[in-house]
Amino acid sequence: MRNNRKSWLIIQIAATYMGTVVGAGFASGLSIMQYFTHFGAYGLAGILVSTLLFLWLGTKMMVLSRRIGAYSHQELNTHLFGPYFGKAANAISFVILFGVTAVMLSGAGSIFREQIGLSEQWGILLNLVLIYLVLSRQLKGILLINTLVVPMMVFFALVVGISYFSADALFGTSAWQLKQVQHLEWIISPFAYVALNLTTLQAVLVPLGKEIEDEQILTWGGIWGGIGIGLLLLTSHVSMNSLMPQILNFDIPMAEVIRELGHFMHILFILVIYGEIFTTLIGNVFGMTRQIQSLYPALSTKLLIVTILLACFIVSQISYAMLLSHLYTLFGYIGLFLLAFLVVKRIPEK
Repeated sequence: MRNNRKSWLIIQIAATYMGTVVGAGFASGLSIMQYFTHFGAYGLAGILVSTLLFLWLGTKMMVLSRRIGAYSHQELNTHLFGPYFGKAANAISFVILFGVTAVMLSGAGSIFREQIGLSEQWGILLNLVLIYLVLSRQLKGILLINTLVVPMMVFFALVVGISYFSADALFGTSAWQLKQVQHLEWIISPFAYVALNLTTLQAVLVPLGKEIEDEQILTWGGIWGGIGIGLLLLTSHVSMNSLMPQILNFDIPMAEVIRELGHFMHILFILVIYGEIFTTLIGNVFGMTRQIQSLYPALSTKLLIVTILLACFIVSQISYAMLLSHLYTLFGYIGLFLLAFLVVKRIPEK
């Protein structure tokens, strides 16, 4: 019975890790294209580097949070950067979480407009209501929703990856992609991509590290979560690389990939991508709520959630593609500081 419970917790942690990473940019394919597929086969090398970093640093973040007893990423940043620079790091983390959440909401609106033909506002408002309902259960709600959504996401990614898999899709590099490689941006891209996601992952992985007492569970959850993220990156890259550069100008390039597989798969994709965005949204809002409550414990959780959601709703009215292309690039490079400090910081003894 105890082993079954440990296995179930490992699955929940791995699913939550994966679900927090696969937000609007990942699910739509836009950020994978920006950081990896732009560079053809060189992007494949970037995916390998990113997967290894996710395996190592996600696990380290949870174990480190466990050892220092961090309630939120507020305490983790203070530990990493010190009391003075920790305040600046926490302010930047909050801005990044807020910005990424606004991008996610805008992405949900883009799905309704571009793929269903309905108003963007319906997609955004539906997410706002669902986020509030799930977060009323706090961390239990986050674990539950990720455990439901992520297996569907993995299955769908495998079907798409197998459908498009070929040596050309895996290793092909067009003349257009070779021009991008010459700028050497492909070398820094995997580090910037992991750095961007670590900043948002703090929101969920730090509280998980504190809640789960068994470090072995945290370690295996981090390992399987990192492997799963690498698998999803690979399948998305392979499918989009097979249609490059024809899909460059779409807000949701993965949807154009899926259209080739028929109407049923396209409808299924819309449901999966909406779920993927939702899993990241709840993690981000939960993290911002925890960060504020670590400073002001008396504030009502429900009032904080509503206030954060309304503020993100206002910013989400800006174009999704514009938000993602500008904010994600900026946040990725800012997050490199977090990545560097997390790499060099030693985990304290038990």
